[in-house]
Amino acid sequence: MNLCRKAAVLCHPVTMKSKYSQYYNNSLIHSYYAFAKNMTTQELEKLIENKKHLTTLNIVIVVLCTIIILENLLVLIAVCRNKKFHSAMFFFIGNLAFSDLLAGSAYIANIFLSGSRTFELVPVQWFIREGTAFIALAASVFSLLAIAIERYIAITKVKVYGSNKTCRMFLLIGACWVTSILLGGLPIIGWNCINNLPECSAVLPLYSKIYIVFVVTIFSIILLSIVILYVRIYLIVRSSHQEATNSPAYALLKTVTIVLGVFIMCWLPAFIILLLDSSCGIQFCHILSKADIFFGFATLNSALNPVIYMLRSKDMRKEFMRVLCCWGVLQSGRPADRCLVLLKSSSSMEHCTNKLEHQTTPIMQDCTTCV
Repeated sequence: MNLCRKAAVLCHPVTMKSKYSQYYNNSLIHSYYAFAKNMTTQELEKLIENKKHLTTLNIVIVVLCTIIILENLLVLIAVCRNKKFHSAMFFFIGNLAFSDLLAGSAYIANIFLSGSRTFELVPVQWFIREGTAFIALAASVFSLLAIAIERYIAITKVKVYGSNKTCRMFLLIGACWVTSILLGGLPIIGWNCINNLPECSAVLPLYSKIYIVFVVTIFSIILLSIVILYVRIYLIVRSSHQEATNSPAYALLKTVTIVLGVFIMCWLPAFIILLLDSSCGIQFCHILSKADIFFGFATLNSALNPVIYMLRSKDMRKEFMRVLCCWGVLQSGRPADRCLVLLKSSSSMEHCTNKLEHQTTPIMQDCTTCV
């Protein structure tokens, strides 16, 4: 009953307006945050005053995001400048790096538009701020799924990337981004809690709890799909390599363990917080007020993806060094001829990728290290 009275007091001036007309209401965010955080106006004003400066956590996340941007930019440069990496596998991994780079950029923008600046935004600006982060996060996760799908098809089919390889590859990449934009854009289209205050999230006060449950469900399905695909790949390789201790099977198991372990480690805490948010009020679940810590931890996924997917390739590591070398040489004003020499060796990952693209028989014994 108390909550109902509070909602009536806070939102009486705006409830009779249409949802979309309130997208430019300067006072709506202030009112909805007060209700979602279970605060009085005075308590909220005090909170705003305390958040006028970046916290230690904010600074740590900004530094982490800067690392995310730089390392994924390094990956993109390496893929673009070296023709040896112009194959389906590396394009998919480049797409992952691009989505993670955008995620890092979106996180930094979110940090500098949060705190006291949140209450200077109108709802449409708030939706863009949060929606951009959701799109970037979704694109990163969908890129992981796209890589898993590509690897599964590549190891089970013959001549997957023939004359129509470009079409197949870009359709999958395009589907990744279209789905991500759609998923992140649903709240600004209309799936939000404006005019329905009891349905508002405590962590994201203009988002509907139902929408948050929907997003968590989608990501959970993706996680399950990745697990199933990698288990299938593992079983295929095991059926071709009876000795579990031989190097290809061991390399596969190690890669799969790292991929799934890091994904679960980074995202599970955030998933739990979002599920708590949909089922428990902030007055009962005080941990919801610390949600920023869990979302900050989730950003580690974007930082670790290049390490997992790129640094297992010897040629990619060499290309990283070549890019850094060229940067250092150019900074010193010396000729960069030596840095531009093409690589002559071929790592197991690239060797496997090339064989998958030209193979005319199913791959079982060879090329397992690309997974």
